[in-house]
Amino acid sequence: MVYTEIQEKKGKKYYYRVLSIRKNNKVTKNRIYLGVDLEKNKLSKKEKKADKELMLLSTLLEEEELKELDKIKKEYLKLPKETRDNRYEAFVSLFTYDSTNIEGNTLTLQETSQLLFENITPRKSLREINEITNHKEAFDFIIENKKDVSKELILKLHKLVVKNTLKPELKNQIGKYRTLQVYIRGTNWFPPKSTEVPKEIASLLSWYTKNKKKLHPLILAAYFHSAFETVHPFVDGNGRVGRLILNLILRKNNFPMINIPNKKKYIYYEALESAQTKGDLRPLVKFLLDLIKEEQIRF
Repeated sequence: MVYTEIQEKKGKKYYYRVLSIRKNNKVTKNRIYLGVDLEKNKLSKKEKKADKELMLLSTLLEEEELKELDKIKKEYLKLPKETRDNRYEAFVSLFTYDSTNIEGNTLTLQETSQLLFENITPRKSLREINEITNHKEAFDFIIENKKDVSKELILKLHKLVVKNTLKPELKNQIGKYRTLQVYIRGTNWFPPKSTEVPKEIASLLSWYTKNKKKLHPLILAAYFHSAFETVHPFVDGNGRVGRLILNLILRKNNFPMINIPNKKKYIYYEALESAQTKGDLRPLVKFLLDLIKEEQIRF
C-alpha cells in the first residue's frame, strides 16, 4: 500500500510518501521525501509524482513473472558455446532488420542477412545500406564493450549508428547531443529543448547509477529506454540507439537480448507513449516481458 507519512520535528511537519510491501511474511518500506510544511495542493502534486516513482521501483513485475524471468536467465546461461556464432548471426540479422525497419529502412530480412554476412549488396540506396552495416557495427560494439552505460558510450553509439546517413547540413550533429529542436510524428507532445538535453541525460544516468543494483534488469532497461526516447537526445537515430542500450543493460545482467519486431511496432509505440505521457511503465515492461518469453533466438 502507498500512504503519506508525517514526521513532526521541532514544530515542523516533514512529509514522506511510503510504499509498504509484504514479502515472505516481512514488510519492507520504500520512502520518498516530499518536503516540509507543505500546502495541500503542493502536497498532492508531490504525492502523485512520488507514486509514479515508487510504482516503478517496486511493483511492475508480479511474483510469477519474476520466476519466469529467472527461469529464462538460467536456461540462457546454460546454452552451449558451440551454438554461439550461429545464434549471433541469426539474432543480429533479425535485430538489425527490425530495428532499422521500424525507422523506415526497406531492406528485407534476407537482404539484411546477405549484406551483413555474405557481402551481397542489394539494389537499395546507399543510405539504407549504411544504416544496416552501421547497426551491426554498433551491435558488435555493445557486445565487445566491457563498460557500463555512460555519456561517452551513448555518444559513441550514436556516431556508429548514423555515420554516412545524415543530410550534409546535419553532419555536425553526429556523435553529439542535438543543438536543434526535434519533433515526433504521431504524438501531441514535444521532446525537451536542445539546451535541456545534457541536463536531462545526466539526470537519467544518475538515476541509472542509483538504481541499477536495486531494480530488476527488465524494469531498469524499460525505464531507461522510455526516458531516453522521451528526451530524444539526437537529431536522428534515437530509436536505434535506445534499443541498443536497452539490450546492453539486459546483457550486462546476464539476460538474453530482446528484438522488437517491426510488425509489433504500434504496440511498442503505444506502450512507450503510456510511459511517456501517463507515467505508466507497466505496458512497456509487459510488452518486453512477452517478447523475451517468446524469443526463439537466445543471444
